[in-house]
Amino acid sequence: MAANLWHKFSILIFTITTLLTLPIISIFSQSQPSNNTCNSIFISYTYNTGHPLPPNISSDPTLQPYQFKSTLTIINNGLQELKSWRVFLQFQNSELLVSASNANFLAQPNQGILVFGNYPTIDLKSAVQTAGDINQMSVIVNLLGTQFGVAAPDIPLPQTVTLANDGFICPSPAMNGNNELVLCCTEDPEYKSNVTLKDNDFSPYQNGDLIIMYDVIQTYDSNYWAHVTISNQNPIARLDNWRLSWDWTEEEFIYSMKGAYTSVVDTTDCLFGKQGQFYKDLDFSSALNCERRPTIIDLPNSKTNDVTLGSIPSCCRNGTILPSSMDLSRTKSAFLVQVYKMPPYLNRTILNPPQNWRINGTFGSEYYKCASPIRVSPSSFPDSSGLPVESSAFASWQVICNITKFKSQVPKCCVSFSSFYNTSIIPCNTCACGCSNSKTNGKNKVCNASAPAALLPFEALTIPPENRTKYVEIWAKMNRMHLSDPIPCEDNCGININWHLVSDYKGGWTARMTVLNWGELDFHDWFVAADLDTTISRFESAESVNGTALTGDEYGIVFLQDYSGKGYLNPVTVRNGRNPRKNFRVPGVIQSMISFSKKTNPGWNLGKGDGFPKKVYFSGEECSIPSFVPSSGYILPTKFFSVCSMVLLVIFIECLTGCCEAFCYNSGQLS
Repeated sequence: MAANLWHKFSILIFTITTLLTLPIISIFSQSQPSNNTCNSIFISYTYNTGHPLPPNISSDPTLQPYQFKSTLTIINNGLQELKSWRVFLQFQNSELLVSASNANFLAQPNQGILVFGNYPTIDLKSAVQTAGDINQMSVIVNLLGTQFGVAAPDIPLPQTVTLANDGFICPSPAMNGNNELVLCCTEDPEYKSNVTLKDNDFSPYQNGDLIIMYDVIQTYDSNYWAHVTISNQNPIARLDNWRLSWDWTEEEFIYSMKGAYTSVVDTTDCLFGKQGQFYKDLDFSSALNCERRPTIIDLPNSKTNDVTLGSIPSCCRNGTILPSSMDLSRTKSAFLVQVYKMPPYLNRTILNPPQNWRINGTFGSEYYKCASPIRVSPSSFPDSSGLPVESSAFASWQVICNITKFKSQVPKCCVSFSSFYNTSIIPCNTCACGCSNSKTNGKNKVCNASAPAALLPFEALTIPPENRTKYVEIWAKMNRMHLSDPIPCEDNCGININWHLVSDYKGGWTARMTVLNWGELDFHDWFVAADLDTTISRFESAESVNGTALTGDEYGIVFLQDYSGKGYLNPVTVRNGRNPRKNFRVPGVIQSMISFSKKTNPGWNLGKGDGFPKKVYFSGEECSIPSFVPSSGYILPTKFFSVCSMVLLVIFIECLTGCCEAFCYNSGQLS
């Protein structure tokens, strides 16, 4: 009897447990979407392996670097084609992504990485379009990089993974095991694009730091003419001596150009290759380039009106593209290129744009990362007849390039801070623009690359860094400051910018900016962009230079440039090379006094560092900046404080005068 009751009780407990568990299992399964249950865009991020990298940092495990290998998978299970797929990865362990197979990537703020499609997997077709061909529906991206501080058995996973394409809703990723994040992104039924498309085959136009348009304006069976336009959209970036390159994917070659030229003129590969066998009657001596990856360079200004090489609007600018905040008429560069095609693409309607675009320049323009070209609605151009009508391109592609920098990239300029309430200059950071272990100071000692920069007296600002050793030592001794032995290394920057707070009064304040060129390059059309956070609302004027307060997304930036026609920052000069200890090098110098108002923010406090910029850019290059500002117990004078100070000063002078007279009288020096 007891055994029977116990048996029934056990069955009852099992039944209740099963019923309670079923909903939990159901909810848990829903939070872990799989490729089989996702009817839209399925994304998974899987950590595969990793191992420690040198050096071995036992003192602080959070700084220990580790290699990681992961796999990112995107599958289109929806009904529509996913054009120009993009996935955003929010890392959390200071990850540095080194490579991504079948994709490009772009560093974003706060450890973010944007991964986007590369040729030929730019778009992901649906199962309906491909009869279930998984190779056209999906892409697998193998990621290789470095992360810091996460050792086995812990798994370094991103904080979040999401689809970056517009018009999709993505939930938070769910864990699948201990090394995989999965999610299923669905179309947003309420999403409405603000872009009108003429055809479903076209993608919407996008924004970026640099936009390149590849417009086919004439097309024939065997060749076509493309109009290429490079436009700068970043208000504080520029391109100097730009070099543009791409890959031909279907054995095309460049026959002629206007407005630009190939860096190498060579048709040997065509003459002895498939192109020469097919185009037997073509004069290859007149062709320009047959490289699979040609490099395009701009023409000098002297070719602007050349009938053969120039005569293209916005061409021949010597490789310089300025920001719109500096000169709106010089934000573009354009050229024409004649491209010959190869079988089986000998049809005027079959057009394949080049892939794997890359553009870079010199000083501040080396760090562009370009996405794959996307097909957009045809561009319009002013008609060549001069009539007030527009002609449309036969086909247009857009390439977005954004500025990206890595921690290993060394700045080329630096900033020092000083103020009226502190007698010392906070110099540029030690080795701000790189250092050499063989670097020596005036006493032939190896300098200290890890020590913080030594404070300087004001008179040392225009002294060459290699001649400042004595100034540094004397100043440290006078102010009883610790000085490392050997002394800290120099900043090694060609461009030094000093930001000095000059005055502070009830209605406003002033700062002096001094740009010192210690390098051997002269800078034409230079500019300085100072990010002063919310100070922009109080910018009033700048002396000796043109000053502008940028608005919109760049709210808080003061843009400073030299007057038109005088925009040269001369290189360093040497007075007399016989005795470098006495005949110092003289830098190129530009100086400006900048005025600000406190009307909109009377609580502005210079004594707390409110007057120093958070970031400074010189001609597009972000400069190294000190980690602290001049300190003091400075308090803005009030009327009461000023009156009291004057009274005390008068009393002090009277007392001092009386003491001096008494002293002199007792000494017998006064009668």
